[in-house]
Amino acid sequence: MNEKKALIGIVIGSDSDLPVTKELIKVLKGFNIGFELFLSSAHRTPERTREWAISAKERGIEVIIALAGYAAHLPGVVASYTTLPVIGVPIDSSPLKGIDSLLSIVEMPSGIPVATMGIGTAGAKNSALFALSILANKYPELDKKIEEYRKEMATKVEEKGKTIGEDL
Repeated sequence: MNEKKALIGIVIGSDSDLPVTKELIKVLKGFNIGFELFLSSAHRTPERTREWAISAKERGIEVIIALAGYAAHLPGVVASYTTLPVIGVPIDSSPLKGIDSLLSIVEMPSGIPVATMGIGTAGAKNSALFALSILANKYPELDKKIEEYRKEMATKVEEKGKTIGEDL
């Protein structure tokens, strides 16, 4: 696996999505996985979105993560132009706090699937980990890194459990 080559394509509909996007980028950087970040709106720049999605596989992208707020059509639009796995992350940018985005992404019509994560930063982090899990089927060394990551998480919980409540 060439760790410098972009294997994951990240597309956001607005620069206001960057704070949430940073969380998933932290995870990818922690695993030393190459990615590309692209800004395009399903509604305001549909041709740009289409061209990016259609050409993703040619560029070596193997998984796409699409973050979107409000009506959140970006993940579905991207999925309609590629057979690559697409993971949708709803952003809590609207007055409905992301519930509208969640429903827009999770309720895809039959035939064009989009894996849907939770709303906001937790969903963003999980989208990165889910994309890594998909890639781990092809790259065994990545599978080992994911196992180590999970062991580290478990160790941290156990350590916190030993001292919980001491400062109350």
